[in-house]
Amino acid sequence: MKRLIGFCGSLGLMLLSNPITALAAEQESEAAATVPLWMCIPFAGLLLCIAILPLVKAEWWEAHQPLAVVFWSLLFIIPFAAVFGAGKATETVLECMINDYLTFIILLFGLFCVSGNITMSGDLAGSPRVNVGLLALGTILSSWIGTTGASMLMVRPVIKMNAWRKKKRHIIIFFIFLVSNIGGCLTPIGDPPLLMGFMRGIPFFWSLNLAPVLLFNMVVLLTIFYFIDLRAYRQDIAVGLKPDISKPGTEVKLRGAHNLLFLIMIVAAVILSGTLPSLPAFQDAAGDVLGIRIFGEVKLTYPAIIEIMIILLAAFLSFKTTKAEIRRENHFTWGAIQEVAVLFVGIFITMQPALMILKANGANLGITEPFEMFWAAGFLSSFLDNTPTYLVFLTTAGSLGFTEGMTTVLGTVPMQMLMAISCGAVFMGANTYIGNAPNFMVKSIADENGVNMPSFFGYLLWSLSILVPVFVLDTLLFFL
Repeated sequence: MKRLIGFCGSLGLMLLSNPITALAAEQESEAAATVPLWMCIPFAGLLLCIAILPLVKAEWWEAHQPLAVVFWSLLFIIPFAAVFGAGKATETVLECMINDYLTFIILLFGLFCVSGNITMSGDLAGSPRVNVGLLALGTILSSWIGTTGASMLMVRPVIKMNAWRKKKRHIIIFFIFLVSNIGGCLTPIGDPPLLMGFMRGIPFFWSLNLAPVLLFNMVVLLTIFYFIDLRAYRQDIAVGLKPDISKPGTEVKLRGAHNLLFLIMIVAAVILSGTLPSLPAFQDAAGDVLGIRIFGEVKLTYPAIIEIMIILLAAFLSFKTTKAEIRRENHFTWGAIQEVAVLFVGIFITMQPALMILKANGANLGITEPFEMFWAAGFLSSFLDNTPTYLVFLTTAGSLGFTEGMTTVLGTVPMQMLMAISCGAVFMGANTYIGNAPNFMVKSIADENGVNMPSFFGYLLWSLSILVPVFVLDTLLFFL
């Protein structure tokens, strides 16, 4: 335990005080350009706005989010252009917008549209046992239709079944913990980092090795949730609140069920985006993925175009084949997807210096043990995109010269270390609202439907008090 605490302290101190630089050159013969740490200030500023302004200036923040995004984005882009040149700045911004943000928001949009056309009704009312069952179901689904897919499919039924209750924010918090994050660890479909591992030689079903870790986390978290929910449930009953059902029973009706086919279309599109780039038909003579060149080295690849077209087609067909009354029953509005689309433009742009710094210095962190990989990948995945974070530490592990373990295109990685990197990147995205794509979306949908969700720091307090102790247990049981 002392070793773990010492490592965490050293990592935090290094991140705060080390004058890190990032290498912009791809070949040793090229000159290295440095990214100073102060260029991360716009990213930190935007995160603070997301965390603080809804508490002190809620109405202003709701109306002026785009202005804040533009302000902090320009505060990064202009100094970056001054240091590295307008061409490099343009290429950097376009790279993250075309290859990261575009596919990210299209995927969220497609899942948001399709899930909004599915509604669950019946006489099941939110109770501790029912809620545990719903969270367990959503957690298992996450590995097979993705954390985003499972979150968008399950969040509205969970909110609806608990609409009669006053104390219910904890239900959505644990939903984010389990369904939006931890549940996605069993297949490459579950979470993008694992898809990147699959593309680099890790077998599709290797992630099933993480089943014991997942089951342990599910049991612990669902047990904690049950007792928290039981206490809140009894308090609601004590003040006279009752579920709005005509008779007790277990009848559940699923309307718009044909949209599950469109959900499968979207999952297939994600799988294709990860497999098509490795096929010769989508590569040029040099082995680079074919696509439409946008600017400099930035291009929109043909596999990405195919993914986008399939997802948009699924969303279009979903709306054309589903009655509007189902969306009205779901209280469907565009507010949640609009908020996520606006805020994450700024997040994707302003986090580029942090990702560059991490990419350049991942191998210099002195991290060589599984538990170190678990916490380093997890800590950074709580605030940065977990996909590049995963790749940095997978590359680092592959470069350490191990001879036994999983053979990937990046080198041989011991099984326990690969498990640690995977679990850190997937699990600890639950630590903050911005740690994983569906987190903020679930919060926004919950807010729209009358659930009083905690602030950024309020949610962080929940994760620190509940998730971090569970992750310490994970370390002691699986990664030491």
